[in-house]
Amino acid sequence: MNAAVEKVLRPLWQPVAARAARAYIAGPELSDGVRVCRELWQRGLASTLGFWDGAGESPRQVIDVYLASLAAMASLDVAADQSFDCYRSVKPDAFGFDAALLGEVVLRAHATGRRVHFDSLGPEGVERTFALIAGAAARHDDFGCTLPGGWRRSVADADRAVEMGLSVRVVKGQWPDLEGPPIDPRAGFLGVVDRLAGRARHVGVATHDLELGREALRRLRERGTPCSHELLTGLPSRQALAEARTLGTPVRFYVAYGNAWLPYALSQAAHKPRILWWIVRDTLLRK
Repeated sequence: MNAAVEKVLRPLWQPVAARAARAYIAGPELSDGVRVCRELWQRGLASTLGFWDGAGESPRQVIDVYLASLAAMASLDVAADQSFDCYRSVKPDAFGFDAALLGEVVLRAHATGRRVHFDSLGPEGVERTFALIAGAAARHDDFGCTLPGGWRRSVADADRAVEMGLSVRVVKGQWPDLEGPPIDPRAGFLGVVDRLAGRARHVGVATHDLELGREALRRLRERGTPCSHELLTGLPSRQALAEARTLGTPVRFYVAYGNAWLPYALSQAAHKPRILWWIVRDTLLRK
């Protein structure tokens, strides 16, 4: 989309986007996220709990939210008398890449047997994220990272993740590649999957593109790689769930709570006309 046109449309887009974005979060509070995770688990579905912070939250406040969510998961374990399949996603920039603060989360996660997964950031945050994981490795043995298919560096990062014993979530990615002109995110997605196949601890295929997800899972299963299909609550999932049941593929939902924002941008609308339909649907039929 032309930058000048986008600048004109943005003031109109933002209030509509804010309303539509509510479809993608369980609610503003931790209790909302935990409720949805519990409902999914009762349906035999795993989940990832992610806090979407907004402007104004300090690193200390974000870490306290993470700690509270781990305590809530532990309470559900006790109530159900079995392990509640849900792990904690964190955003390093939300707590200022502070290793000491992260250490509190890691210790709690280790005590409760939870994975700590690092959500995708812009390219400028990748090295700092890997450094955080490496620094925390002595205190916990279950970490995950997210690799975008749209970045050239992700293939090499896949090797790094394998060497570090990380679980990997593969996504198309929101941020542009800084190393050159845009690449096809679908081709890049499968390139990262191929690099992980037969080598990674676990691969989460995070896409609502059914054809892409099917092909990625096929390649991973052929190489005997533990894998699952990961979906975002709020986006269409009925067909993906039906196919997963047929294939016997585990499904995990990313459950967000906190500050609402859209998993797509105004600049994408020119290339993905269906986004305009999503906006209307999410505004009128939000959860």
